[in-house]
Amino acid sequence: MTWTILVLVVGILLFLFGGMLLPKGDEKKPSAGKIFAKKCISLIAIILISGSMCRLYMPYYLTAVNPAIVQEMVNGMQEQQQAEKNKQIRKFVREEGEQMMRDAPVLGNRDAKKTIYVWTDFSCPYCRRVHGEIEKVLADRDDTRVVIKNFSIHGVLSDGPARAVIAANMQDPEKAAKLTNMLMTREFYTQDDLKDQSKLAEKIEANVMKMAKEAGLDTEKLKSDMNSDVVARELRNVRDLAQRFEINGTPFLIIGEQAFPGAIPSEQIEAALDE
Repeated sequence: MTWTILVLVVGILLFLFGGMLLPKGDEKKPSAGKIFAKKCISLIAIILISGSMCRLYMPYYLTAVNPAIVQEMVNGMQEQQQAEKNKQIRKFVREEGEQMMRDAPVLGNRDAKKTIYVWTDFSCPYCRRVHGEIEKVLADRDDTRVVIKNFSIHGVLSDGPARAVIAANMQDPEKAAKLTNMLMTREFYTQDDLKDQSKLAEKIEANVMKMAKEAGLDTEKLKSDMNSDVVARELRNVRDLAQRFEINGTPFLIIGEQAFPGAIPSEQIEAALDE
């Protein structure tokens, strides 16, 4: 702003007194060169004044007179950024789709042609909400599978359940899907459990194991597999892909070849699948 005002002042001074910069001569019969020089100085002054006035008026126009333009500009930039992100995701999913689901739990028909990848966290209420929407979609169609990418971002509240479902998938994919649904629809810790952080992980694991047993899993094998290289590899894959796709929170869905941050309704999921 300071520089703009300075340029404006210089422009005004040039317009008013620019002729004084030229060498003195016969003012009654100035030469053609002097006339041309005066016109050039006046033109430069007008350009400086006009440009400065535009720069000074533009913020006022955008914020006070027509602020909707700013929002339109922001929306346009966001749409361009999202389009570029979708382009990158489209290319990667086409090339690495099988690798993305190699160690991950899968809901629905594993051989389905249409795929939803969802970065999720069992302790996230929005993830639980979108899980319910996904269940509605799966109930209506058998051409879709959902690849669960357990994004462990809430520490002890996330880590144990995430490891458990990945380990369960090693043992039995269908039982892993059942355990996933249990963890998304039931509470695996209480508010009282949060009071003693030193025992929280132990209590969460005990509750998860109860659900795992109910799902028909071998809990001793499950505990062992939770610390396996396969589980570590899948969690690393989830983090690496989150960094690649700029995923900073959950839920985050990739449906077909489009990215959807946040919890979206089943109707929007269906529409994306049918595109």
